[in-house]
Amino acid sequence: MAQSPPEDNLIKVDRSPTGIGIITINRPKSLNSLTKPMITDLARAFKALEGDESVRVIIICGAGRAFCSGVDLTAAEDVFKGDVKNMDTDPVFQMENCRKPIIGAIGGFAVTAGFEIALACDVLVAGKNAKFIDTHARFGIFPSWGLSQKLSRIIGPNRAREVSLTSMPITAEMAEKWGLVNHVVEESEVLKKAQQVAEAMIRNNQDMVLRYKSVINDGFKLDLSHALALEKERAHAFYDGMPKDQFEKMQKFIAGRSSKPSSKL
Repeated sequence: MAQSPPEDNLIKVDRSPTGIGIITINRPKSLNSLTKPMITDLARAFKALEGDESVRVIIICGAGRAFCSGVDLTAAEDVFKGDVKNMDTDPVFQMENCRKPIIGAIGGFAVTAGFEIALACDVLVAGKNAKFIDTHARFGIFPSWGLSQKLSRIIGPNRAREVSLTSMPITAEMAEKWGLVNHVVEESEVLKKAQQVAEAMIRNNQDMVLRYKSVINDGFKLDLSHALALEKERAHAFYDGMPKDQFEKMQKFIAGRSSKPSSKL
């Protein structure tokens, strides 16, 4: 796997020959807490991988025993009163505007800003010791990367209120039960499982993977009637523009599958 040369190695970016881009928050001695330069570099890493045509799926993980323990509070004022309105240096904004699927490989703690980064992923794989914790209320910090709105839409408003207002941890077991994470595996298997999910995505039609992610995410922001209308609108536009040879390729593919034994689907 080829590694790009980061300036300080705190945000590592690797690209695999199979089309997976891996971002590693690499400050394990501080449980991967984020300084202002790291936040900027993280945003730039997502933007760079979004623009790299060789990358099909992005995985974000943390080095050591934490995914990300949030913003480094020793430099909190510099972070919160800095150029927070600059979307070019906002990693969650860059994640939300990324066309490509993003998989979060959550080993250990995902705290506050780390929790918000996890919520910006499309799929989450967690280790058995993972914990998601929202400490905004504990430290008197107002959320700005989406936690106050996204969590309730995933686990329900009652659970979200308790999690955020009491700063109670969500264990991996709870996260799986509540639909927050897709998979829970042994800590040593988190990145491997995330790569397996990424490879399954890469095996599919890449144009449709991008379109499908977009319609799911965009529709989730709407009520059901408007979301269904959005799907219809995009489907009609897609099929109106589909060349005849693509229909023929689909027919050949289906014919080929139907001629094979159906014991292993």
